[in-house]
Amino acid sequence: MSVERAAAPSSQATTSPKPAVQPAAQRGHGRVGVYLTAYGVLREDILRGVLEARKAGKIDTLVINVKDNHGDVSYASNVPLAKAMGASTGRLDFKKLIPILRAQGFYLIARQVVFNDPILAARLGYSDGWVPANDPTAVAYNLAIAEEVASFGFDELQFDYIRYADGGGLAAGYEARFAAIDSFLTKIEASIGSRITLSADLFGRVMWDWNARRTDPIGQSLEDMAAHLDYVSPMVYPSHYTEQKYKDGPYLVVKDALTTGKKRTTTPIRPYLQVFDMTIPAGVTIDAYIAAEIRAAKEYGADGYLFWEPSNDYRALYRVLGVPYSY
Repeated sequence: MSVERAAAPSSQATTSPKPAVQPAAQRGHGRVGVYLTAYGVLREDILRGVLEARKAGKIDTLVINVKDNHGDVSYASNVPLAKAMGASTGRLDFKKLIPILRAQGFYLIARQVVFNDPILAARLGYSDGWVPANDPTAVAYNLAIAEEVASFGFDELQFDYIRYADGGGLAAGYEARFAAIDSFLTKIEASIGSRITLSADLFGRVMWDWNARRTDPIGQSLEDMAAHLDYVSPMVYPSHYTEQKYKDGPYLVVKDALTTGKKRTTTPIRPYLQVFDMTIPAGVTIDAYIAAEIRAAKEYGADGYLFWEPSNDYRALYRVLGVPYSY
């Protein structure tokens, strides 16, 4: 993967993946996985379900928190600022955990929440739990965490909350925000892009064509971000859309997001699919809802997909996938 900064594409351009993709990045193709919190990894019942799903051949990937949106770092970090703030929890020992999970055949993704960090925000004097993406301390801190995590043996590092807080209408004037996100990813790519596969979670609406107009206050541009990444993971949760057709249409929202997104970038799209029970349409079971999302992801060219349930209760998913589980 090149460490040179990609030229900023025009709003009409279709961006390509990072050049000279390494074999490690190619191992990420077609992956199907679930998200686990640091607590979820330690719960015997949750881990048992995950292992049964792996044994049944239904999932092959785990996304595990290394830094969450509370600001907690889930391992014993040697980054000085993490220690000074008390953010380093030591909850997980990745030197022991990664070989165990890899022996079960899992592709392992580290999830690092970036700019939604209440611990760092409080230290820097920001009152809303967010740190701006152009704050030099926030950038340096997250770079240091990423560099540390890249040495642990994960297959992939995935950034979440790599944006500004949502709020305010769509408008011109957010160029500084887009530039700050692009600058951060440029630094990440130069620092660790040749050593670990890189991905990021994006708002589902970033897939829509209007995102190319760069009017979104969160500062996420599909073209800009995809140029630095091996995979993008739009969070296409139907419950989070304002349009009723999407709230009621799990198949439709995944279909439309993939269709429009793939026109704008050739970087592989590996969406997050909704497993949690929120604003499920009347008369539709959570099982049917999940099945519709999976069907659309398969039919419209997703490069694998990931499942999100914040409490890691994947019983409904296991029913859909036909996994025997013993919660």
